[in-house]
Amino acid sequence: MIAALEAGTELEALYLDASLADRPDLVAIVERARQRGVRAYGLDPGVLAKVAEAQTPQPVLAAARFAAPELTGMPDGGLTLVLHDLRDPGNVGTIIRSADAAGASGVVLTGQSVDPYNPKTLRATAGSIFHLPVTVSELTATLEHYESRGSHTWATIVRGGADLFDCNLSGPSVVVIGNEAEGLDAGTVRRCQSTMSIGMAGRNESLNAGVAASLIAFASYWQRSGRVVPSNARSLGET
Repeated sequence: MIAALEAGTELEALYLDASLADRPDLVAIVERARQRGVRAYGLDPGVLAKVAEAQTPQPVLAAARFAAPELTGMPDGGLTLVLHDLRDPGNVGTIIRSADAAGASGVVLTGQSVDPYNPKTLRATAGSIFHLPVTVSELTATLEHYESRGSHTWATIVRGGADLFDCNLSGPSVVVIGNEAEGLDAGTVRRCQSTMSIGMAGRNESLNAGVAASLIAFASYWQRSGRVVPSNARSLGET
């Protein structure tokens, strides 16, 4: 809630557990909302639990207006993560949170991905949904859009791609993350300009999509900050 207020998100109304209305943190939230012209309503105990779709809901909820940017309004530089057919709201929320923490430019959901404003997804972002541009688009249009603006597009594959830490992600880059169970289909892999893989020492066949995307986001951050220099950046399209 604090993240939404600090980000200037347009709130329609605030709802809180009336039995906890005197709690100092809730008093502060209500006051900040009131200063922005947002009304707060107290609800009887147990009501929030019925509408929050969570086993242990927070004692305050808000109705907010979300206006996802158009693809053409998304930032062009830096790292953009494209999530294709990701259906787990926890994974998508985690990726948005990690992308925000790593200073990525934005996240685009394509295919049959979960709604980024699904309540479970929103909770998993831990407020990052209010800080990072997130939109929904079609995959081919997304790749064409970013490539036309100078981004290098990468497909993630389990094995056989360039090692993550050899990939140049310091410039405008788009990395496509595939479905949790099946990854990216062959056509999508071919459509991207390059492929990348994350080296693994153990016997597990693949990483969780949220973990993989988080590693990629921070590898890009480390490169942009000069902490890591990819060994073959020039051969992989340094810009």
